Amino acid sequence: MFEPLTWVLVALSLAATVFALVLAGLDRRINWWLLGLIGVVEVALVAQLVVGIVQLAGTERDVSGPFFVGYLVGGLLVLPIGALWALADSSRWGAGALAIACVVIPVVELRLHTLWAA
Repeated sequence: MFEPLTWVLVALSLAATVFALVLAGLDRRINWWLLGLIGVVEVALVAQLVVGIVQLAGTERDVSGPFFVGYLVGGLLVLPIGALWALADSSRWGAGALAIACVVIPVVELRLHTLWAA
């Protein structure tokens, strides 16, 4: 795996988590700034999906391909679902749901890193 991209994704998703929690604490809906940050994370996740599949195809490592690709695709789907939920909910809990979705990304990244290093 391209390790710098992993750590950038962790940092960006944690920043989005804090931003969403602040909005939830202030009882506000998500805004365009947060959606833009989520979009940046999503673009980075797409890049990681492409890089991960290319590296998986060209490696001799003992990596479980279905699990690895499943985590890559799963991480890609979490944020759009959280963002749609946050847009549909007009209370503070919409931002809270997006914060939970953002916390999932570092967990997925850690699992991907563990699978790749094994």
